[in-house]
Order: sequence, then structure tokens, then C-alpha cells
Amino acid sequence: MKRDGVTSATFTSGDTALKHLSRQLSTALIMIHSLFLINNAGDLFLEKHWKSVVSRSVCDYFFEAREKAVEPDNVPPVIRTPHHYLINIYREKIFFVSVIQTEVPPLFVIEFLHRVTETFQDYFGECSETTIMDNVVIVYELLEEMLDNGFPLATESNILKELIRPPTMLRSMVNTITGSSNVGETLPTGQLSTIPWRKAGVKYTNNEAYFDVVEEIDAILDKSGTTVFAEIQGVIDACVKLSGMPDLTLSFMNPRLLDDVSFHPCVRYKRWESERIIAFIPPDGNFQLMSYHISAQNLVAIPVYVKQNISFFETGSSGRLDITVGPKQTMGKTVECLVVTVHMPKVVLSANLNATQGTYNYDPVTKSLVWDIGKLNPQKLPNLKGSLSLQSGAPKPEENPSLNIDLKIQQLAISGLKVNRLDMYGEKYKPFKGVKYVTKAGKFQVRT
Repeated sequence: MKRDGVTSATFTSGDTALKHLSRQLSTALIMIHSLFLINNAGDLFLEKHWKSVVSRSVCDYFFEAREKAVEPDNVPPVIRTPHHYLINIYREKIFFVSVIQTEVPPLFVIEFLHRVTETFQDYFGECSETTIMDNVVIVYELLEEMLDNGFPLATESNILKELIRPPTMLRSMVNTITGSSNVGETLPTGQLSTIPWRKAGVKYTNNEAYFDVVEEIDAILDKSGTTVFAEIQGVIDACVKLSGMPDLTLSFMNPRLLDDVSFHPCVRYKRWESERIIAFIPPDGNFQLMSYHISAQNLVAIPVYVKQNISFFETGSSGRLDITVGPKQTMGKTVECLVVTVHMPKVVLSANLNATQGTYNYDPVTKSLVWDIGKLNPQKLPNLKGSLSLQSGAPKPEENPSLNIDLKIQQLAISGLKVNRLDMYGEKYKPFKGVKYVTKAGKFQVRT
């Protein structure tokens, strides 16, 4: 059977089940027909077609769903139309909308779209509309290599960088003058091997392997500080620059914490199932080794507490605000980059406040109050206090606004996950090894 699904194996007339399976496989392989990139304003600024050209009018169904959604994140990931399926993701204020003409596993498409955004981030430093349009030629070259006739082909960063050279100022000037492109002239050495994610013949003077354990905590706290909802989304990012073909094993002090995991294809999953050890031959350079999800609330520590009182008076056009933030379960680590954002009701015109630490800003257009605290000092807790001015004659707001918390804690995985050791086999040199932990706030909300 060809990869593009045009031809299939022939069977005898009695093998109807095999024929049916063959047709299913053939149509499944023709996966993504078109890709549209749409910004927050609803402008379609880039499109790519692999099969026949699909009219832009198909995006009208997406625009209808976007209008019904309150927030961009609430747009349904799968939208059904009379003749197509629209499968989309929202990343960096851009909607990546793929057009599918047959039923395929949606998560397969969603994962590919995330790979596309991560590749743009890796190549250009960021995945924004401006950056994509500034590098539109390379974007089309990447999409052509990542998807072959509608089927994912090369999605590993180090393989792509051999096929399509990353942009540099000098290379861009040379290409402009000579008319050449960033496309490589030879096939990557790893593309046809049993280890397609790693190129052969890698050599380094300094051999090193570094791992970043990054956790985001999503939580909702009620007015009394009780946890209504809490979960952790974690990833382990790796930067491995090792010569030859090293075989690594990574073990944890408490691997049973990880009950919902997703690995890079290089990981041998059977070893994880039997021994809770991650064994892998790594790609060269930067890659995401694994992601995990911890939803058991008893395992989710809340790093800060918030004492708040936001009230609006029945008589008079005014209100009061009083917010104090303090450390809770930080394991002795310092809370940094602490920001409190409050989306005020539309009737709030201005805020006259006093901050004991950091600075605050109230935008009367967006009705957003942003209090940038910075480092949290446990000896002198930061406080924001003062009055709010409301629109004259307007009724009192029915609901108090919620507080959104943003923070970062260095050298701490809030789940308690700890790497035990990293061992290397297959090579004789001793590499430099290091592990860094970071905790960030995801969707961290405090109700008032």
C-alpha cells in the first residue's frame, strides 16, 4: 500500500472485510487537506493546501463558533460542517484551523497542530502572526516537509533543521542576493534509520544533558481560601548534547506521583510500565521528554494564600478593595514574578489605591486592575488597599470580580516530584548533568 493511500492491495472477491479495512486505511492516511491561520481579530492571514484547494468559505463555520464562545479557549476543538471537519487549536493568540474531509482521530490532528506551533517557536523564537509573516517562505517549506500529502512525515526538530535550515540574518541576506533557499540538499541521516529522531555521527567537545521540570498549577479557591479545584500540568524539557548514540535512563524518587503521562516517541514505554524508569535514546538538542498531569487534589499544594475584601456600596458611587497575599506551601522557596489581576465590573471608572509593595495600574477601557508585586516578602506581606469609583446612578454590580494570580517559584516542583539519577550506557565518556525545577501558575483563580 502506498503511503498517500491512492492504491491499495488487491484481494479476492470474498475478502470483503479486508477490502473494507483497506478503504478505511486509505482514507485515514489522507488526513489534513488544508490549514488556515486566523488571528484574534478574525483575519485569515495564511493558508496551506496539501490536497485540492479548499475554499476559505469553509472557515465561516469556525467564525460562527468563535462568536458563540466567550473566550478563545472555549471554541470547540472539533467543528462539524456538511462536508468537512474543522479541527483547531488556539496558541499564542492564533487559531490553527485544519480542514479534514474524512473521519480521523481528532487527537492525532490536534497533536500535529501543536507540533507545528512548537516548531515555529523553535525556529523563530516565538509563534506570533508577525514572526510567521516575516518568515513566510520558511513556514511554507516547513509545512511541506512536516506533512506529506496530508500525512505527518517529519515532525522532529533536529530532523527538520537538516531539511530546512533555521533562519539567520546572514543566511537571509545571502538567499536574497543569490535567490537560494533554506532547503537542505541531502536527506537527513536519521530519516531512514530505526531511530528517526536522532541523526548519526553527532560529536560534541563538551557532552552535557540538562533537564527542566516545569509544573503549572491550575486552581480555584473560594472566598474563605478553601480549594475548590486544583491540578498540575507538568512537562520535562530536555537539552541533550551528547556524542555518539547514548542510551539514557532517568529515574525518580517518587515515580508513583505520575499517573497520567505522555512520552516522546524515543521513550521505551514497556520499561516505564514495569520499572517506572524512563529509558531512551535522546534526540539531539532540545526536545520535550514527557508531559504529565496530576489531578488528585490531596497531592496539589497551594503555594500562596489571598486575603481579600472587595465590596460595592448600595448608596453612593463607590466601593472598597483590600487584598493581601502571603506564602503558604512553598517549601521554603521564594515566590517570584507575583502578579494579581482583577477584571472589574463595567461600572468601575477608576481606582484610588495604595500598594505597600510593587505597583498597580487600572485600565478604565478594559476594566483590568493589575498589581505587579514581584518577589513575595514573607516578613512584610504585600497589601493593596483603597477605594473604587463607580459610574454615577449605575446599579450595584451583582457579582464580585475574581482574582487571577500569576507567579513563579524557582527550584521547586509543587507536586514534590524529584529526579533521582540519570545514567548513560553505550558511550564511555562522562557527561555533565543537571536538573532544574520551576513552578508556575496556570489558571489560578481566587473567588471573592
